[in-house]
Amino acid sequence: MDITAKQALTALQEKSDKKIAEHSARFFKTAEGEYGEDDIFLGIRVPVIRSFVKRWLTMPLLQNEKLLHSPYHEARLAAVILLSEKFKRADSKTQKAIYQLYLNNTAYINNWDIVDSSSHKIIGPYLFEKSHQPLFKLVKSDQLWERRIAIITTYYFIKRQKFETALELISQTLTDKEDLIHKASGWMLREIGNKDRSTEESFLNEHYQVMPRTMLRYAIEKFPLSRRKYYLKK
Repeated sequence: MDITAKQALTALQEKSDKKIAEHSARFFKTAEGEYGEDDIFLGIRVPVIRSFVKRWLTMPLLQNEKLLHSPYHEARLAAVILLSEKFKRADSKTQKAIYQLYLNNTAYINNWDIVDSSSHKIIGPYLFEKSHQPLFKLVKSDQLWERRIAIITTYYFIKRQKFETALELISQTLTDKEDLIHKASGWMLREIGNKDRSTEESFLNEHYQVMPRTMLRYAIEKFPLSRRKYYLKK
């Protein structure tokens, strides 16, 4: 019999750990005014979550969506990891359904680890040979996590030597107010550099003087010391 969202949540709750939950609440910035404000943690390590996901692959999408709506951070993380695993194994019709479910539920994909575990594994492959316009809509969103989804999705493209969309989206985040967007954009620039250093440096030479400091530091992290100093001093 297929597992339900309620059964999955019960299994997760049985593995809860108060000390881990307290640490996670601090790590993911859940205090008032912080990016993870009011998020609730069970206290479960990611390898444990992944071990559960392997057993839940036959969970119906409707139940998967219900799990994603959980108030518990680890349940939402499990839900997107499960969606990512299903996407890899699915036919085109089911992949489309997973893609639409994901975009319809971005309100619950609401912390950086939940975004980073899934967007480039679902949105990336689905849009790879289609129009990338949905990403340009997301990057203009008022919601921090939708903007991060847009940026992290491009990791799928970058790994396949396709940089144009990533660079266009990153250029739109140069004036973003959120440090988590600066980190995401800097990370994707670094990944571009890992594939093609000249492409990254061309972008940096055009934008580094107006680029947020955090974004620049992430982008040049793998550069030789002398080259890092060159950009940081100027």
